[in-house]
Amino acid sequence: MPRKPIEPTKAPAHRTAGAAIAQALLPFMAKIPESQERPSQTPSADARKKANAAAAKAALAAGALALPPGPLGWLTLLPEMVGVWKIQRQLVADMAALYGKQATLTPEQVVYCLFQHTAAQGVRDLVVRVGQRTLVRRASPRLVGAISRRVGAKLAQRALGKSMARWLPIVGAVGVGAYAYMDTAKVAATAMDLFEGVIEVEAEEVVDTTPPGLDDDSLVDHSETAHFSGVSEHASKRARSRRKAQP
Repeated sequence: MPRKPIEPTKAPAHRTAGAAIAQALLPFMAKIPESQERPSQTPSADARKKANAAAAKAALAAGALALPPGPLGWLTLLPEMVGVWKIQRQLVADMAALYGKQATLTPEQVVYCLFQHTAAQGVRDLVVRVGQRTLVRRASPRLVGAISRRVGAKLAQRALGKSMARWLPIVGAVGVGAYAYMDTAKVAATAMDLFEGVIEVEAEEVVDTTPPGLDDDSLVDHSETAHFSGVSEHASKRARSRRKAQP
């Protein structure tokens, strides 16, 4: 009797979604957006205005993408997340400029601000807080890959939960928009807390300390992580040059 061929094991939905999110995260971890803002005499007040405007913009963008109902709406999950991240990333850059810290802004700070409130364990290796002093650590390409996977896995759990809203036309879109508004407000709060203190950028890269086997490197294209490391090193050199130039 012929044997029945063994079918390949399918990856769990959350793992597949986590891999897709991790891959989408990498460009955001490799680029520091430019800002047209200038250092402000009242950075806290101006930052709050920026935060309110960005939160409203994120809510509108997310709500619009959540309008398609059912399975069609599932296809807009990742574009919705990416669209909100773009708004939030620009918000962090603008806030850094308002606080006079645009020259020392690094990709690690941007990633920390975007995901500290939703995936704190995922970005735990990037920032060390000691009172009002913040030590920002430069991530090696391997650590960048690990961070993207950790954050991707955490966000995938939330995304699969939010996907149910796609079955509720209008009402679901309103809920998704409200979530994007609150999420952006939390990003703003993290950024303000970071930029109001003293920031120091480490010169040496931090490697990933995750035990082998707990992170699957196959989920991420490391060509992007290498680019992240190069951008981060350039930002770190800018920070050191700025400190040397100060009297």
